Amino acid sequence: MFSQCRTTALPMRMTNKWAAKIMVFLKDGRRRFSELQAPLQGVTPKVLAESLRAMERDGIITRTSYPGVPPRVEYELTDLGRSLLEPLNTWCDWAEEHLGELLGAREVYEQRSA
Repeated sequence: MFSQCRTTALPMRMTNKWAAKIMVFLKDGRRRFSELQAPLQGVTPKVLAESLRAMERDGIITRTSYPGVPPRVEYELTDLGRSLLEPLNTWCDWAEEHLGELLGAREVYEQRSA
């Protein structure tokens, strides 16, 4: 299946564990940086900023800056980003369906590796 894929460029940076979570929080509309940071417990401001920058570079989100003191910045999914929500939902459904198998496989691996 993967041998038929003509490109090595992935639509999302799959190594970025925050990208999918960011997309979920942006699916209902624009959010400020702080509105993203609060529900994403465990993400540092630096990592969140890097993740948002990478997603902006890939055309998944837009960043809009408003003048003022302090300046206000909002992030929003693009049409391209919205088109990833359905595959993301499919991925999540698969993970929920197979969670027991995944956890069992990890446990077997850990026991074998111990």
